[in-house]
Amino acid sequence: MARLRVHNIAISLDGYIAGPNQGPENPLGEGGLRLHDWVWATRYAHQWDGTDAGETGIDNDFMIAGDAGIGATIMGRNMFGPIRGPWTDHEWKGWWGDNPPYHHDTFVMTHHTRPSLPMEGGTTFHFVNEPPEEVLRQAFKAADGQDVRLAGGSSAIRQFLRAGLVDEMHLAVVPILLGAGERLYEDLGTLSGYEISSVHSPAVTHVTFTKSA
Repeated sequence: MARLRVHNIAISLDGYIAGPNQGPENPLGEGGLRLHDWVWATRYAHQWDGTDAGETGIDNDFMIAGDAGIGATIMGRNMFGPIRGPWTDHEWKGWWGDNPPYHHDTFVMTHHTRPSLPMEGGTTFHFVNEPPEEVLRQAFKAADGQDVRLAGGSSAIRQFLRAGLVDEMHLAVVPILLGAGERLYEDLGTLSGYEISSVHSPAVTHVTFTKSA
């Protein structure tokens, strides 16, 4: 059965997945880039640039697993870009240039819809104003039997967790404090419906939440 999975979400010790004051010049907020130092050290990340540099090992294995078997992606509007409120135009096409890294249907949750946006490499962004259950139904249909990835940000992940829709969530806990920003652990209770496991690399602690049978 297809699942909804969250992968490779880098989070600070105080629970933030982005720092404060996000904007076009600072997409991850103040200090937020430090959350992803472990990503850029992996061989998998270096292969995005066509090189064979970078490290193998636990961190690299988690990066590979995050893309395996994924047929569609869901994200919040704040992850798609810095623009808030109604769209004044449709010039903004995401942070990733003309060829985003998704290569399949990607559903952007927003109160302000706009026409679907096909991009190079097979990514099409669909802008949907629906509750999580309906967005997930559309994403499962687009994934055609494969799993769906919930990419973030924190608000989108919390909505799906509160609705009990997330089957697996992987967080990479980075040993830094951000103090403010986009916090994941708000109004989630104890997440008692999940079994929790962890492994460590020299850079981060990988924590996996798996929905109990």
